[in-house]
Amino acid sequence: MTKADLVQKIADKTGLDKKDVQKTVELFMEEIKHALKNGENVYLRGFGSFITKYRARKVARNISKNTSVIVPEHYIPAFKPSRKFVDLVKNNVKP
Repeated sequence: MTKADLVQKIADKTGLDKKDVQKTVELFMEEIKHALKNGENVYLRGFGSFITKYRARKVARNISKNTSVIVPEHYIPAFKPSRKFVDLVKNNVKP
């Protein structure tokens, strides 16, 4: 499912204009990005949490040049689904 598909489904279910739904979805994603950028986690009860994870400094290998590369410490965004969400997907997805 793409963002356009998601917008279409929400617009169909709510009866709202597609442009309004798209603007809302875009703003929702921007607020999550802004919160994570500022070190805040976003908790959506029953859905999951958008969090930042710390990655320590490490030495990596550039195998094409056979050299070592230092990867500095940094933070990465991550999503941790809620238990309800995990159980829903685990029990209902059919490959």
